[in-house]
Amino acid sequence: MNFYLLLMGIVIVICVLMHRFTEKLQVPSLLIFIGLGMCFGTNGIFKIPYDDYAASEIICSVSLIFVMFYGGFGTNMKAAKPVAVQAFCLSTIGVAATAGLTGTFVHFVLGLPWMESMLIGSVVSSTDAASVFNILRSKKLNLKYNTASLLELESGSNDPMSYMLTVVLISLMQGEAVSVPVMLLQQLLLGAAAGLLLGKAAIWLLNHISFDMQQGETILIFAIVILAYALPNAIGGNGYLSAYLCGILMGNSYFQGKRNLVHFFDVLTGVAQMIIFFLLGLLVTPVQLPAVIVPSLLIMVFMTFVGRPAAIAAILFPFKTSLRQIGLVSWAGLRGVASIVFAILAVLGDIPLRYNLFNLVFCIVLFSLAVQGSLLPYMSRKLGMIDEHADVLRTFTDYQEDNDIAFIKISVGKNHEWESKRLKEIPLPPEILVVMIMRGEKNMVPNGDTQIQEGDLLVIAAREFEDRENLELREVAVDKAHKWKNKTLSEAKLPEGTLVVLVQREGQTIIPSGNTVIQEGDLLVEARF
Repeated sequence: MNFYLLLMGIVIVICVLMHRFTEKLQVPSLLIFIGLGMCFGTNGIFKIPYDDYAASEIICSVSLIFVMFYGGFGTNMKAAKPVAVQAFCLSTIGVAATAGLTGTFVHFVLGLPWMESMLIGSVVSSTDAASVFNILRSKKLNLKYNTASLLELESGSNDPMSYMLTVVLISLMQGEAVSVPVMLLQQLLLGAAAGLLLGKAAIWLLNHISFDMQQGETILIFAIVILAYALPNAIGGNGYLSAYLCGILMGNSYFQGKRNLVHFFDVLTGVAQMIIFFLLGLLVTPVQLPAVIVPSLLIMVFMTFVGRPAAIAAILFPFKTSLRQIGLVSWAGLRGVASIVFAILAVLGDIPLRYNLFNLVFCIVLFSLAVQGSLLPYMSRKLGMIDEHADVLRTFTDYQEDNDIAFIKISVGKNHEWESKRLKEIPLPPEILVVMIMRGEKNMVPNGDTQIQEGDLLVIAAREFEDRENLELREVAVDKAHKWKNKTLSEAKLPEGTLVVLVQREGQTIIPSGNTVIQEGDLLVEARF
């Protein structure tokens, strides 16, 4: 246990330290994490023996739940609305068509039985959301015709279909008597219903319940994500679909504490992706890969140049989509972690297969990330799909959480210099805006003629200071022997480059002036430049 915790800590530290270096490379950073896992593995530098498929499936599946949820949470449905129908068709019909075409190719070219061929096609039929999101964000691919939104919505929502096809085929190959239409319908309906109901319940709780515990909202959502997967799974529904829809509903709704939630899940999914890709690299045995190199390369080439383009074109042509957009959407069909996790499910099912499915799919994912992922920015430019006036970050719901606007409040007491003045009479800098006035139980959006009254609380918007590296905050506790006790701030001799910006006194926060008297028990917050 301690060994694996030590290994996990070392790996995460290495991944974080490598991030700046990997950003400069043309290959996706997630591919680097796989390579790092292989370095630690059986045939790598550190030669750590690891072949626990069951533990890997649990760890990767749990991590994938949060990646799926946050993929939905980060999708801006307003931006995606013009292409929502196309994305839905791609994530359902498109996945099934890609699986069928790939399975047919495997059957006739590699000579595998139909069921085994279709299983391979189903496992690799989905586009990896983590890889697509990672490249769109890190390379800042501002694409024309809402293509970024189309790719985000399609890649985030097509894993459930691939998962359903995989589960159905595993059940059939194990000899179980299943009704395919009933099973698919049950997975879809129960998964969708659970995700939407839990999402609505979570939003209602966040907007109507006051949590006494710190970060209670974040902990609640953490639990909701787990329930969104586990509840439909327990009754025969699709847990991944449920988690994704729950994420979409919450990400596109208002609730308090949303900004904290964005930061929390940014960290959580970042760590989850590192763990997944490293663990898969650790699990693979490189000396076994030559046996599947040729078939995996053939499958990847077929999917990239024939299977996915044919499925994409058949779906998007009726929408009068341009050939350039069809070409880019086809190229962006990156294989990823979901395909490998689904392959592990088949391995754990003890189904007799000609090839080691994990190794086969692992190589397909490597080829896809290395070729399609690395060349995606180049293909975007080559096809003339870059829009210099667009911003890909606007297609994510957390765009609004990444802005540099901060809100501050000013209380207008008796004899305040702003009392009885109109807003237009107050000499505010042009970068500052009074966005709201709270007057008793009434909130108002002011204009220049609004008169400020005693007791008003003004909410002011201003740009947040970003150069935090050159600004240090330090706390100073004032005890009975402190040299500043009972002195005004103007009398206290502060070190050069230091300013007291905050005084905490008996649970109250005071913005000080030179006349503020420092008292015993005060906690001063100093800014040092």
